[in-house]
Amino acid sequence: MTVRSWSEAWNDALYGNDGFFLREDPLAHFRTNVAVPLFATAVRRLAQRLDVAMGFPDPFDVVDLGAGRGDLLNALTDVPPRWRLIGVDLCEPWAPQVPALDGLLLANEWLDAVPLDVVEDGLLVLVDEAGTETFGAPHASDWAATWWPVGGRVEVGAPRDLAWAAAVSRVRRGAAVAIDYGHTLRERRPTLTGYRDGRQVPPVPDGSCDITAHVALDSCAAATGARVLSQRDALQLLGVSAILPPHVDAATLERGSQARELLDPDGLGGFGWLVQSVGVDVGWMGG
Repeated sequence: MTVRSWSEAWNDALYGNDGFFLREDPLAHFRTNVAVPLFATAVRRLAQRLDVAMGFPDPFDVVDLGAGRGDLLNALTDVPPRWRLIGVDLCEPWAPQVPALDGLLLANEWLDAVPLDVVEDGLLVLVDEAGTETFGAPHASDWAATWWPVGGRVEVGAPRDLAWAAAVSRVRRGAAVAIDYGHTLRERRPTLTGYRDGRQVPPVPDGSCDITAHVALDSCAAATGARVLSQRDALQLLGVSAILPPHVDAATLERGSQARELLDPDGLGGFGWLVQSVGVDVGWMGG
């Protein structure tokens, strides 16, 4: 079997000619914000606030980076005609790159799918298609020295910093928001894993499963000057609440159930949000 760095094997497994994301619907394999209808309501409220802060530009762009099959954008119904909804992903019908935009760039669980190298005790970790690891040549990393100084097994997050900075650079005016499971320097730990059919599985880079690792949120934030919020705090700022009045109807109960899922710190509420403003005040997002 071919032995390669994790970044090379990971990239082919997800995005190669027969890659996982070109064949599979991600929502069939793991649950994310987009699966909860109330999340689209919160995104619409976020976009509306930004639209107001920008003075109602025409057009006002809402770009979903890592849009998959467009579930989030399809849920944004009855938006103003000025709003231009754009999905960016690797497979048709989405455009292959982020357009320059004025408005909101949203990347939900995109950064965690940006492949990276793994280094253990200073040696590059190699992997074959069966997931068997061996050690390669010594690998020095300035990123690791700054952002993962404890050493041991290191997931080198430099490609995520570059990817996030490149995405933010496409925003001429507005805001960029990335949402992902992540960690910071105080809690840094290896997280490389796989998901298939709703279950966590070993990260085998043969295209049979999603491969993911937590995002070094503090490192990405430093790359652009972004603010880091918990999803719980961010969504509460956007009016999502699981607190219900004493007597409610079935629809209100359902919204409360969805809010609890989105705010649960041991579930989707454990996501971190990177919020980067560009030429506009986003103080209402805690920035």
